[in-house]
Amino acid sequence: MEKWLPGQVPNGSAITLRMLLNHTSGLADYTEDPALLPSFLGKDQRPWTSAQLLAVGVRHDPLFPPGTRFSYSNTNYAAVGAVLEKATGESLADLVRDRIARPLGLKHTYYATDATWRGPHARGYEPDAAHMPPGVPAGARDYAGAHRADHVDVSDNNPSWGGAAGAMVSTADDWARFYTALMSGDLLPAAQLAQLRTTVPMDPEQPDGPGSGLGIVTSPTPCGTVWAHEGGIPGYLSINVTDSTGRRTASVLVSTEAYSEYPDAFPAEIAEADKTLKTAALCAMFDKPAPTAARAN
Repeated sequence: MEKWLPGQVPNGSAITLRMLLNHTSGLADYTEDPALLPSFLGKDQRPWTSAQLLAVGVRHDPLFPPGTRFSYSNTNYAAVGAVLEKATGESLADLVRDRIARPLGLKHTYYATDATWRGPHARGYEPDAAHMPPGVPAGARDYAGAHRADHVDVSDNNPSWGGAAGAMVSTADDWARFYTALMSGDLLPAAQLAQLRTTVPMDPEQPDGPGSGLGIVTSPTPCGTVWAHEGGIPGYLSINVTDSTGRRTASVLVSTEAYSEYPDAFPAEIAEADKTLKTAALCAMFDKPAPTAARAN
């Protein structure tokens, strides 16, 4: 880190790019800083840069010494974004367009730098303040946007605060094309793909459980082992999964996200429905029926 971003990350000389990509750097998550809350709620429409997001994250004490364990942090991706821009002299938006989207023919994929949509798009919603469950913190209850039937349309809020961690716009078809190119070796040389697939346990108590590779996670499921990445911003919660070859892919988009941020505040049935939907989608990807819960006698 120190090579590319001298003086910008405390103890940066001990943090490698691999640690950033597999979330073992120990950097605190910038999205938990109060400075991001107005942008998260759509009340602050400023454009955020990778360097600014990284600066927010590193003003907090690290969670642990670099390389000693796993902890997901959006600051890792902000750091990667800052390194890419420093190393290439190009913006992330241009890099995504020129290195990924255009070569792979991803016609509906781009890195968002403001609230402008390109073409038709799904709209996202969150409960309005009056209908937000009481367990949601007071400061996180009131989203900006047009009010519609007890909800707020958050579609026009600027997602740039998600940075390299979440400011991507795409479609299911484009994700399928991307995963096919990635996992088949068309996008990366074999040695780099092997590095991407090298994982660290996400839970030290489950060494054979979910593992974090470089920007992608692998996990056993009831219907097969998948590689995936999921993420969310207000109004949009998505997961994109593939098998190890990239020949089979599935995407699930839920047009609301607060229930995943505050799971204890929302009814448990919502989380159960979310899990059921995602399990059904990935099992369908493997041409297998989703497992059914055992019935009590």
